[in-house]
This record gives sequence, structure tokens and C-alpha cells, in this order.
Amino acid sequence: MRSSPFALPDRLLAPAPDPRRTAFLSRQPFAHRGLHGGGLCGGDAPENSLAAFDAAIAVGHGIECDVRLSRDGEVFVFHDDTLDRLTGETGPFAARAAREYDHILLANGEPVPRLSAMLALVAGRVPLLIEVKAPDRHVVPLCLAVRRALEGYRGPVAVMSFNPDVARWFALHAPRVTRGLVVSEEGKKGLRGRIERHLSLWRARPDFLACDVRDLPSRFAAAQRARGLAVLTWTVRRAEDEALARAYADQSIHERAP
Repeated sequence: MRSSPFALPDRLLAPAPDPRRTAFLSRQPFAHRGLHGGGLCGGDAPENSLAAFDAAIAVGHGIECDVRLSRDGEVFVFHDDTLDRLTGETGPFAARAAREYDHILLANGEPVPRLSAMLALVAGRVPLLIEVKAPDRHVVPLCLAVRRALEGYRGPVAVMSFNPDVARWFALHAPRVTRGLVVSEEGKKGLRGRIERHLSLWRARPDFLACDVRDLPSRFAAAQRARGLAVLTWTVRRAEDEALARAYADQSIHERAP
């Protein structure tokens, strides 16, 4: 079999980590935004709520969550870039100050949680995956705020992002934090997409990948897994997705009943 032209630069520019850094990622499935009512797991808890995280802890699943910055630099657990879908308010998430979020409620009456509150709730009982929502080059404020929030936290935790600059920042400024690159091949199956994925990999220097289950089996994911990067897959919702996760990934990020 002819070797991929990306194999050598992958090894040199994005070396595989010590497997002990990522061993915790494969030990249990991760509940996507907690065990919430919007997925197939049922229940009334909104996504990325303390109630959804508590439900995941109760069944021993890891937790995947998303973080964003308020206008004044506080880290909150929230997926969307606007408030419209998940709260009774409208407008950009980043336009509101932290004190306002004490009064902006999710569907179950909880306020939008701070990352600090989520970390206090979990307290190392299950592993965490924190997806850093930083879509442009200005990643430093959010990455720095996440690193500060994690100071003194004792449980297993990793950060990840679609933006390779996030993992790169953690590699340079918080190298002890396990870091991942989130990957989707949607609309990028050709040569240009392959090149873009490898460029992102080299910039990010991740310890693991989080790949779209719809892309599996993936030549890119398989090559990185074969050389020692852990591969997670999202978002597992159906039995067919679970079969793909078992065959081609080390663990799933799911929205299924426990």
C-alpha cells in the first residue's frame, strides 16, 4: 500500500501524545451537552444545564459542554452564539454582561450556568470535554478565561474546538491540559478538504480528535488513530451511529438513553 504524502508531516508537526494523556477519554461515553430533553435520552433538563450535567453524573457518563464569554469576560456554559433558541431573550450572547446571566433563564428555570458553577457541581466525579466556541482568530480571551477557571480543578478534563488556534493556544500556554481538534468533513471530501484538515491538525497539535459520526469511516480519522491519537465521535443518536462509533472510534459523544 502506498504511503500517504501526509504521513510524515503528520508525525513531525502533530506528534502523537503519551497515551496516558488521553486514556480517560475512552473509559465511558460522553453525554452531549449533558443528558438533556432535546436528545433521545429523554427527560426535561435543557441542554448545557446543571440539571443535565447532574443527570449524566448520576449514570456515570462523561459530560461534553460548550463555553462562551460574556461581554465582560466571564465564561458561561452555552452552545449558541445567540440567546434566541435556548432562553426567553434575544440577541448575541457576547453582548450581555455576566450579571445579566444571573437573570436569564433556561427552560427549566435555571440561570445560564457559569463554567465555575459547572466545575463545582462535577467536582471530578466524571470526565469533562469542554468545547471552546471561538470561531475566529481572537481566541486568547476565552482560552485564558477557561484556563483560569480550570486552575485547581482536580478531575479529568479536556478542551477541544473546531478552531485549531484553540488547541494551539493550550499547547503553548497550558500544555498540561489535554486538548482536541473537532473535525467535520461535510462539504470537504475532496483534495482541498483533505489539505485543510491536515493544515488544521498541524496547527492544532492535538492529543485527540472529535469527528462527526456522519463521516465515519474516515481515512483522516483512521490515519490519526493508527498513529496514536484518540478519536471520539459526535453526535451519536441512533443504533447505526453506535455501531460506527464502536468500529471506528475510541468513544462516543451521544444523545441516547443511558
